[in-house]
Amino acid sequence: MNQLYAHHFGPDFMFGVSSSAFQTEGAHAEHGKGPSIWDEFTQKGRAIQNRHHARVATGFYQRYEEDLNWIAEAGIEHFRFSTSWPRVLPNGYGQINQKGLDYYDRLVDSCLVRGIAPWITLYHWDLPHALELKGGWTNRSTVFYFLEYAQVMAERLGDRVKHWMVLNEPLAFTGAGYFLGIHAPGKRGMRRFLPALHHACLAQAQGIALMQTWVRQANVGTTFSFSPVEAHQQGLRHSKAEHQLDALLNRLFLEPLLGIGYPVQDLPFLENMEPHIKAGDEQALKAQADFIGVQVYTREIVKPCWWMPYVQAKVVSGKKRGQPIDAMGWEIHPEALAKICRKLRQYPNLPPLVITENGLACKETPQSGRVHDPARIGYYQQSLAHLRQAMAEGTKVNGFFAWSLTDNFEWAKGYEPRFGLIHVDFDTLERTPKDSFFWYQRFLAAQPSGSAGASKASSASGLGR
Repeated sequence: MNQLYAHHFGPDFMFGVSSSAFQTEGAHAEHGKGPSIWDEFTQKGRAIQNRHHARVATGFYQRYEEDLNWIAEAGIEHFRFSTSWPRVLPNGYGQINQKGLDYYDRLVDSCLVRGIAPWITLYHWDLPHALELKGGWTNRSTVFYFLEYAQVMAERLGDRVKHWMVLNEPLAFTGAGYFLGIHAPGKRGMRRFLPALHHACLAQAQGIALMQTWVRQANVGTTFSFSPVEAHQQGLRHSKAEHQLDALLNRLFLEPLLGIGYPVQDLPFLENMEPHIKAGDEQALKAQADFIGVQVYTREIVKPCWWMPYVQAKVVSGKKRGQPIDAMGWEIHPEALAKICRKLRQYPNLPPLVITENGLACKETPQSGRVHDPARIGYYQQSLAHLRQAMAEGTKVNGFFAWSLTDNFEWAKGYEPRFGLIHVDFDTLERTPKDSFFWYQRFLAAQPSGSAGASKASSASGLGR
């Protein structure tokens, strides 16, 4: 096939675009919003490139109508965004901020009037700071506070929003936030990571069950970051290093949800989690998700390293291996998405997959009113071609979301890496669609040869199945 278009994935396949609240909304203290751990983390300037912050971000809070118009113009029918927990419950629980709920009401209705199906992520890393003062994810009570927040959102928006994601990349916010300290809240050490890990696993399973109970005809899942892990060389020691890092990156949060339990045999340090596990937790970790959100950007090449704690494995960067890298420093490897889909196929009774994030970080500037990003277009074309091949081999995938709609605040990297289909001038907040935006528009609009008009992937408010 010389040219790939959306219709080649089938009439029910859903294509969309993603974003998150903290990375785009700004309005960090407006209309009753409470501070999040990322508000606090960026205010102190720790670990953020160029001391960037997200107090304004892309201004999505005020400019969401403009951005939704761009989505509609591109012919994108599905929009994934997150709701800000501290905007709705400034203290994390108890008193509801009605202005925050009203904002998400307007955002959802604005999507629907344009024929765009909203997909909501409940937690995309912006924990209320008030809860961090109580221990954050190391505190088991945070699970119950999260369920209270989830129920508030279900009751308010569940009549119109049918697609829900519970957590975004739990390994990232627990590992980077409570073990490495490079993300908010900036805590370090295994004694913090282990309880945070367990409590996030409880929240993802119980959150899925709650949303399925409270939202009629719900399509509920959660998202994981995945990276194919490959040994740097052949041999037993390299194979063991590959196996251990794979358990950490790809299995640690997924397998408890599927009822397999934690991969303790491959990660012996998990035995130290026992004091945090209570009676009934083994069952409470399991849930039957309607889909698994898959988020893939690169692969990891690993070699044994005896002095590395806990996994005795070390990643060999793409740069050191002479491979092309993106603005995040990640190896550009479009095959990674399909490799993960094939790997996940090994699990029996795995729910259908939805690719909830995939993209390429670049550094671009407008030239004569245009933003040329051929590398991003090439990455998407190759990634989607590999994905379609994996689907032809038997992997059940229901949708694909490009990351991201606009350039945004990229956590510890600040504003320099740009993932967006739309360029944002962070001084003026002016939007300029990139060449990749127009490529995606053409990709979605093309019809099968001889067709007077293919059916749309799904209705704006339905499940698309």
